[in-house]
Amino acid sequence: MAQKRRAKGPGPSQGEDPDEDYALSQSASQVQRNLERLSPAHVDQKVSELVQYLLVKDQKKIPIKRADILKNVIKDYRGVYSEIIKRAGRTLQQVFGLQLMEIDPKHHTYILVSILPRLEVDNLKQDDCTAKLGLLTVILSFLFMKGNAAKESAVWEMLRRLRVDPGVRHEVFGDVKKLVTEEFVRQKYLEYNRIPHTDPPEFEFQWGARAAKETSKMQILRFVAKVPACGGAGGGENRTLKEGEGSDL
Repeated sequence: MAQKRRAKGPGPSQGEDPDEDYALSQSASQVQRNLERLSPAHVDQKVSELVQYLLVKDQKKIPIKRADILKNVIKDYRGVYSEIIKRAGRTLQQVFGLQLMEIDPKHHTYILVSILPRLEVDNLKQDDCTAKLGLLTVILSFLFMKGNAAKESAVWEMLRRLRVDPGVRHEVFGDVKKLVTEEFVRQKYLEYNRIPHTDPPEFEFQWGARAAKETSKMQILRFVAKVPACGGAGGGENRTLKEGEGSDL
């Protein structure tokens, strides 16, 4: 009965939670029955559309919401949502070497994570993107050595020792503070939260969900061994962060 009522319901422009719940409430037998009523070519087309959508969204490294997938791609094919996303995930893995991973089960957000062998640092092109990864690795390493969280002021001081001043526009990173507190946070590499009961307000950084999926403690430990400043030890004050340095995420 619920399935029939949904079939007569609103069109694909609706992106409300009941539609999302419906998309995941189908049993395997229901999904199979729904597939039998659809053209295989049309289902394959939806799979291709979803793969393209996920690849485009991933370019900005912003987590992908399930609600957006339903609204912009799945539309009237909600009854076979689980099958479409399963096939899309298989294509991403086999063709592109990417794995679709849910990083927030509560809000149903996803990222694509590479499952290909990681490139060595020396083989990476030292462009602006690689330099940003180097900066991110330095920050993640510092947070790791501080128990996975550190005050904002401590992170800025650590970067100053590496001659990357958050208050001065950098020739490679541009607005460093904006890059760290907005771009890296939006991409889920970092979390940036106010520390409770602080007046004036103080903030801290923590590892984000994407960083936890894309790197490992062993990689960070290897990097920390190369950069004394990350552990807060001496010897880091005269070190300068160069383009591409440490970008082995």
